[in-house]
Amino acid sequence: MTFHEIQADSPLLGVLQILPLLTGLVLIRVRGEAAVALATITSLAQLFLAINLYVQFDLHQTAGVMQFATDIPILGAFHYHVGVDGISVMFVLLAAVVNLLSVAFILVRRLHETSVLAVMMALQSVVISLLVTVDLLWFDIMLLLQTLLVGYLIKRWPTFHDIQSTLARYLQFMAVGLLLTLFGTLLLGWNFADAHGGRWSFSLYELADMGFEKGSMVGTLVFFSLFYGLGVRTPMFPLHGWLPSFMLHGNLAVAPIYLLGVKVGIYGLLRFVFPIVPHAVWEWHTIATIFAATGVFYAAFLAMRQQTLRELLAFAVISHTGILTIGLFSLHHMAFQGALLLAFNFGLAISGLVLMTGMVWQRTRTTRMSKLGGLLDYIPIVGLAFLVAGLAIVGMPGTPGFDAVHFVLEGSIKRFGALVTVAAALGNLVAAGFLLRAFQRAFLAEPGMDTSRWDKRPAYMAEQLMAGTVIVVTLVTGFYSAPWIELLSEPVNGLSGLFAEYTGEVQGGGH
Repeated sequence: MTFHEIQADSPLLGVLQILPLLTGLVLIRVRGEAAVALATITSLAQLFLAINLYVQFDLHQTAGVMQFATDIPILGAFHYHVGVDGISVMFVLLAAVVNLLSVAFILVRRLHETSVLAVMMALQSVVISLLVTVDLLWFDIMLLLQTLLVGYLIKRWPTFHDIQSTLARYLQFMAVGLLLTLFGTLLLGWNFADAHGGRWSFSLYELADMGFEKGSMVGTLVFFSLFYGLGVRTPMFPLHGWLPSFMLHGNLAVAPIYLLGVKVGIYGLLRFVFPIVPHAVWEWHTIATIFAATGVFYAAFLAMRQQTLRELLAFAVISHTGILTIGLFSLHHMAFQGALLLAFNFGLAISGLVLMTGMVWQRTRTTRMSKLGGLLDYIPIVGLAFLVAGLAIVGMPGTPGFDAVHFVLEGSIKRFGALVTVAAALGNLVAAGFLLRAFQRAFLAEPGMDTSRWDKRPAYMAEQLMAGTVIVVTLVTGFYSAPWIELLSEPVNGLSGLFAEYTGEVQGGGH
């Protein structure tokens, strides 16, 4: 894929990155209701800017054209270089919605007298920077900053006091992932310098033009380094070992949704790995799919054995990441489209599930399913949001997951035949079972413990805002998915065109 860019007429991408960072600096010294008001205003402004980005985005530009581009040299090969296509715009919109939900959750958790909002604003800036950069080294640095900020959230505001082992495990896994991505990045930069008279570059445009040959050892090393490095963060089976403990003992909602809600690992694969080393992706796509299909079943059945909502959600993430990965590595036009829609749907749905679980814990001080029950009587809107998000995860009609799962399965059956596709479909069926069981146990069944100490007051304004946003955004994007399909049309054409020589697809085909 050959990349081109259209220079920005306004600093829209820069404002999206710098506004939350400046707000975070102010929030270091501001506390209480003033902090909540400032964070909310900034989050709403971010959402407005993200919507404005979508409105101004030219849907008719061909694949490989990056819009709103800005390139500022900083030091040698290190550049501040940004630009967006339809994939980036979709992820930026998702990040803006997730951040607004997170601010509301901080009010529910009554943490607005702390500096947590400052950290969250910094995280928002880092995440947006990850989604708009077209410089691989800058992407790596932002991954490091995201890791450190989320680690600080876990250490400073955990749900449980004994957090050291969880933090150590998280940092160990993330450190390995970061080292692998950095190794792949430097290998690409060195290889570029070797072919261009010593001039280093980490620009997506120039790296994608290198054209690694079939069977290239460097291309294979780059693929494995970046694939495994980003796979830890996604997380893909079997690189998920940090997640169950992270979900059980860490900050219940804010930290997980910044890692899991905005699927940065999936985005990194699509933005950098597939365009730069397509031959290596094709060479190893079957192996990646086998691991993904295995992970779907492994995690789905383990989820059915979990006793707490937190651990169940951890394995739900792993299982559905497997389905998403099958879509990516089907390397089919329709499967690419489904995987991208699934990433959006999954990010929104898992954020909703984690936040609703956080509100359950806030009111009951437990997420053990055997002790929960009857919560629909007190917080019906939270229960409804949990149900809608759970149904979105499994792709029920009326949610964006419906079209997404359909596209993934159709692309998978065209690439791999029935076996992998049936495995993914059955894994999705198992997921429906354990998520509905969790809803029934927490919100409908008789309580399994003394409820006299529960907070049984009607839903607070912040709870209503979070739950209502999850319900409305999920249903609106589900019933009206045409704009998202149109937004992704040209980028999907470009991705499928990378593998046309292997698949025999006509670029833009597959329907």
